[in-house]
Amino acid sequence: MKRGVMDTMTLEQRKKIHPHKYSLWIAMGSITMMFIGFTSAYIVKRSQANWLAFELPHIFWISTAVILTSSLTIHLALKQFKERNMQRYKQLITLTAILGVVFAVCQWIGFSQLKAMGLPLNGPVSASFIYVIVGVHMLHVLGGVIALLIMFGRAYRTRIRTYSAVPIEVAATYWHFVDILWIYLLIFLSIAR
Repeated sequence: MKRGVMDTMTLEQRKKIHPHKYSLWIAMGSITMMFIGFTSAYIVKRSQANWLAFELPHIFWISTAVILTSSLTIHLALKQFKERNMQRYKQLITLTAILGVVFAVCQWIGFSQLKAMGLPLNGPVSASFIYVIVGVHMLHVLGGVIALLIMFGRAYRTRIRTYSAVPIEVAATYWHFVDILWIYLLIFLSIAR
């Protein structure tokens, strides 16, 4: 009888979502709602007579390739961690962190290009929306980069204390989320000019 009760308890524990993962899903839902609000406001403002349409800087498309590549590298890093191939994991998490920084730099260059096009933050409302939407996304990416740098630091510790995959799973899920969010935003901003 005790064996059956323990098997049931183990099965119930396996069905529960880890608290960190649950918190992440709540946060991602909130972030999604915020960007839905931004894009809805963009659509409403776009119908005004003083709306200025312009092409997005090409660097935003380059940054998309960078973040897509980083999504692949973090996926592979998680796989290597689960297989206990720590050397390969270290290489891939390092590459992912570097690509995250490159993405943020590309976004910053995009802002500089907008300014050079005569579209400063306090310029036309259409440009201001780009700065706010892309800037807030970049802040979320920087949060992900901080998580990646923590994973990077942990990977290079001399002694591994635990092989729990939860932290890297949480970081990878968040990173894929900001990747998908960026693709949505770029497509939206390209179509809804």
